[in-house]
This record gives sequence, C-alpha cells and structure tokens, in this order.
Amino acid sequence: MKRLFLTVVIIIFSFNLANSQSMDNKKVTAGRDQLGAIAPKFAELNDDVLFGEVWSREQELSGRDRSLVTIVSLIAGGNFEQLKFHLQTGKNNGLSKQEIAEIITHQAFYVGWPKAWSAFNLVKEIYGENDTTKHIILEKSTIFPLGEPVNPQWFIGRAWINMLSIDNPFNTPIANVTFAPEARNHWHSHKVGQILLVTGGEGWYQELGKPAQKLKEGDVVNIPINVKHWHGATKDSWFVHLAINSGETEWFEPVTEKEYIEVNK
Repeated sequence: MKRLFLTVVIIIFSFNLANSQSMDNKKVTAGRDQLGAIAPKFAELNDDVLFGEVWSREQELSGRDRSLVTIVSLIAGGNFEQLKFHLQTGKNNGLSKQEIAEIITHQAFYVGWPKAWSAFNLVKEIYGENDTTKHIILEKSTIFPLGEPVNPQWFIGRAWINMLSIDNPFNTPIANVTFAPEARNHWHSHKVGQILLVTGGEGWYQELGKPAQKLKEGDVVNIPINVKHWHGATKDSWFVHLAINSGETEWFEPVTEKEYIEVNK
C-alpha cells in the first residue's frame, strides 16, 4: 500500500514539473532542471521514464488518449494547477472542445459538480467561448444545402455530400462537400484528376510526400491524375468545397490521428 501511495505521489509531482515543458519536446529536462540537485533519482524518473518512455509509447496508446486519461485523472484529484497545461496539451493532441465538454459533464456525476465547474473555467481559457458559435453560423450559411451524410467507410468524422449536377452535357459531376471540424476523407486518388473550389471555412489539402496546404474561401486546387492525397477541415473550423471530377476514385488507408495532428500544429 505504501508503495502504491509513493507511486501516485511521484506521478502527481511529475505532472506539476511538466508545466514548464511541452510534450512536443524531444527531451524533457524539467526534473533535472528543478530537482536535479535535491532529488536526482526523482528527476531521472520524471524525465527519462514518465516523459521519456511512457508518454512516447504512442503505438500502445496515442498522445491524444494519454492526454484524455491525464485530464480526467487531474480533475478527479482536484489538481487544477496542472490541469491548464494538460488541457493545452490535449488540444494540441487533437481533443476538441466538444469532446472535453462532454467528458467533464459525464465526469461531474462521479467526481462532483464543484470540480467540473473549476475545470470548465480552465477549458474556457484554453479553447475559447466562441468557437461553437462560429461553427454553427458557417453550417447554416453554406451556399448549398448539406445534402446526405457521406459514406463513413471513406471518411473520418461528420461530413455531408450534395450532388449538384450528375447528368450534364460535359459528363462532369459536381458535388458540394461539407466537413465538420476535424473531419476528413481517407487517402485517395482520381483517375482523371479533380478540381476543388473552396466556398467556406478552413481546411487542408495534402499530397503524399508533400507538406499540407491550408485552404480558405476562394482557393482553387487542381489535383493531378492518380496523385494520392486527402482533404478535410481544420480542427477548429467547418470546411466546404465544390468537387469536380468525372473519373473513378481509388480509396486507400485513413489519415492517421498522428498525421492529422501534425498538420494542425
């Protein structure tokens, strides 16, 4: 029992030391910087084990999920001094404001209403209060109706497609595609290429092996024949575009959480 208690204490103090370090750093040195002289073993465990080994094991558990577990643990323990840093880390790791709000609302019934209130005050600082309003306004002000939900086999997140023109003299179908924040399609290519005309919000377009391009209203993307790529919304904005192409689409693997987080940094 004593051993378990000491382990918990080490973890809690490690969270506190991490406040001055980003999870994106290759080497965390907070322990050695602040406690190297007085507690060298503790500093070693903090820097080399907790952050050097545990947080870096993304194949076993993603950074996003580790942030989720950490945030829930800190709220349960009432450790709000450390929570602000880890909320920011969670945001960087892809946790949306909507997800955080739902997590804390659910947790409130188990850890207490006052803790939830305290946590939400910090969420407002990190995520802002007006993002959801911006999303709703854009969703309701698109040029064309949303249409039908897309095939979830080839998309991550919420997205809709409205086929505006199918049978026309040019044999060129035109679709209006709307992505909710964080939504995107899988890697894919087009036998005859494709044209994207951005009509609202902010999004990403990325070809395999190249940096992602951030897109905004008025941008045009000419996608070459048989080039593997993906496109979708940023993590904080809706994204709407017209898609013009007449050939077959070949679908590939999903855009991983790690790939998506990387372009949103």
